Amino acid sequence: MKKLFAGILLLALVIGVSFPAMARAEVNVSIVLPPPVVFAAPPSLIVLPDTYVYVVPDSDADMFFYNGWWWRLWEGRWYRSHYYNQGWSYYKNVPSFYFDVDPGWRGYYRDHNWCGHRWNYERIPNQLLQQNWKGWQSNRHWEKHGTWGVQSYQPRPQQQRQELRQQRQQQYQQRPEVQKQRKPEVQQHKQQPQERGKSERGDVEKQDRKQDDKK
Repeated sequence: MKKLFAGILLLALVIGVSFPAMARAEVNVSIVLPPPVVFAAPPSLIVLPDTYVYVVPDSDADMFFYNGWWWRLWEGRWYRSHYYNQGWSYYKNVPSFYFDVDPGWRGYYRDHNWCGHRWNYERIPNQLLQQNWKGWQSNRHWEKHGTWGVQSYQPRPQQQRQELRQQRQQQYQQRPEVQKQRKPEVQQHKQQPQERGKSERGDVEKQDRKQDDKK
């Protein structure tokens, strides 16, 4: 009888451990990596005014380089890699630089015009960027180097930049693809308090039964 009881207890422990592990594995598998963006040669980039964010203008995909990482926004999710063509991994949060990116940058690039000023942007080969991005950022290279190539341009005051960041953050959250990705997270957060409530009620009932037994 003791052996049977011990076997049942061991089986229960195995099942209890395996289910959370299976659930974690299922979450990891469900996050699909974005399709590759094929380049015939390493892409050239441009730097966006008022930032140290670099973008790939010749690709329809939203690809950015910032602070040593390549970044991609795909179907409401963010991915990053140290390489532009491989090694992408899921990034849970929105990268901080993104709200400094003007949503209309592609049109400004096409028209060579940034906020009403002639924009003589510089195309930066990938190899040159990899060798210099850190020094450019620490030395504030683009402010000193002709204000990002924008003629007669004055960088926006800090307060105005903060206000723009807040506006872009609100606009980002309203995107359909972003809201679609947030729904599972919201449902999960709603379920967790319910589960905690059930657990707490169960603990109270156990305590009540113990007190009744003592009586």
